[in-house]
Amino acid sequence: MERHLPIQKRTDMATSLQDIIDSFDFLDDWEDRYKYLIDLGKELPGLSDDEKNEVNKVRGCVSQVWLVTEVDTSGAEPVLTYRGDSDALIVQGLVAVALALFSGKTAREILDTDVDGFFNTLGLKEHLTPQRSNGLKSMIGRIRADADAAQRSVQA
Repeated sequence: MERHLPIQKRTDMATSLQDIIDSFDFLDDWEDRYKYLIDLGKELPGLSDDEKNEVNKVRGCVSQVWLVTEVDTSGAEPVLTYRGDSDALIVQGLVAVALALFSGKTAREILDTDVDGFFNTLGLKEHLTPQRSNGLKSMIGRIRADADAAQRSVQA
């Protein structure tokens, strides 16, 4: 029997990080988890054609992935907000997971996040193809590089 969890539509992100963790805990079949990832990706608002440019393109991904980074430096620490898109459904879901994990956090929080631990908790690493794993690493690397640059810019 296929179990599908409803995804709450939000304007900023498709679903919260806790919702994703709870859903992965609830869904024990990997086919259902892949379907859930695809649903997460479908719920992302996406990017405009103008935002799908070389500046926003994530290098190292087999699929096309774009990340738009917005940095708010009005507080004590820079806060980074991300929006993303991909041309592949499962990768779009991975973008949604990465946005839930990182978007709206300070640069320090992003840099201190135990990314491997989080993705191990979801069990994603052992169920992704090597190409998707490399793409996910590239996307996380880009997010962390943006956070590092934002952190350094306020320290200068």
